[in-house]
Amino acid sequence: MKIVVCDDSLEYLLKIEKLLLKYQELNPGRNFEIEKYSDALKLCNKIQKKEIADVYILDIIMSDTTGIDIGNLLKKTKEGCVIIYITSSDDFALEAYGVHAIRYLLKPVKEEHFFEALDYAMSYTETKKDALYLVKTKDGLVSVPYGKIEYIENVSRILEICLTDGEKLKSIFIRKSFDEEIIDLEKEKSFIKVHKSFLVNMKYIKKLSKDSIIMESGANLPVSKKNAAFVRKEYLLFVSGQYR
Repeated sequence: MKIVVCDDSLEYLLKIEKLLLKYQELNPGRNFEIEKYSDALKLCNKIQKKEIADVYILDIIMSDTTGIDIGNLLKKTKEGCVIIYITSSDDFALEAYGVHAIRYLLKPVKEEHFFEALDYAMSYTETKKDALYLVKTKDGLVSVPYGKIEYIENVSRILEICLTDGEKLKSIFIRKSFDEEIIDLEKEKSFIKVHKSFLVNMKYIKKLSKDSIIMESGANLPVSKKNAAFVRKEYLLFVSGQYR
């Protein structure tokens, strides 16, 4: 596993490296190599060459570019890496959420918050390859990583799985109920049933209103009246849980 740290402050770059080494010492079973960048443009060049790491720890306010710009660049690679932001300002929290950062930590970062973010990042990277949703299609069984699912719609007992890259998969006619088909996905904290026919991945919600959700793909999905209060509460908890 590779962890990349990018901060144009050499002092903070070394501080984060020191924390990473301490974390590794306390967690000998979790092995990783550290790659440091004080020049954000050099890191951007690596990402553009598809040389992608597993975890990125990024400052946001840097001289040549921003951590948000790097996050957007990583988002386009579709590699499923993890981003942790460490910054001196809380002004960019919404933008950070837009690139699916798992944590947003303020300087001076507290060791316990940093280690908690690393625990989450490690768990995510260790399990993401195993978390697959199996879809029975007319062409056979298709395995879809949970993180690639934007939302699922039940259309007359046929599942339409809408993926983050714009692809849509259609299942064959399902014999079980929709609730039974999505039971494993609902155990994941990022998924929520917003309507009797829709399950959404909250990571990809762009806008939530009282009776509808707009996803990053532009899809406008209904929220049932019965679920509206619950959906709003769970979404706010999900968003707030990404930042410390």
